[in-house]
Amino acid sequence: MIRAIVLDSGPLALLVHQRPGPMVTQCIAWLKSKTDLGVRIYVPEIVDYELRRELLRLELSAAISDLDAFSALAPDRFLRLTSSDLRKAAELWAQARKAGRPTSHQHELDVDVILSAQAISLGLPSDDFVVATSNVGHISRFVRAAHWSAI
Repeated sequence: MIRAIVLDSGPLALLVHQRPGPMVTQCIAWLKSKTDLGVRIYVPEIVDYELRRELLRLELSAAISDLDAFSALAPDRFLRLTSSDLRKAAELWAQARKAGRPTSHQHELDVDVILSAQAISLGLPSDDFVVATSNVGHISRFVRAAHWSAI
């Protein structure tokens, strides 16, 4: 059974979106259904960075406030990025490269691998958590991942 959902930037963006539409409404209802079941929701700091930089570029200050509020809803919802997370991400990145399955250019910061390391840092059995994303391909190389609407 899934006890925890780690959010990637796709679903997180929908949850803090300022213009409601069908996808936003669907994502909000999806999240409520999961929290009603007692599933813990996590926002990795690297995902906050990835989304926040775009919201800043677009000057969406209300969405930035919503992002801050959403991350603060539960005391441990926001997963701080640690040195251990970065070391684990480096291991995952190197393993993917050696296997010929890179997820980004060798000189780019690979957010997906850092997100995966932060999810692993929860210390939960792999069947107990999933990364909710709209980019299953890259993340599922490292941890269990699914499109948010399929969870």
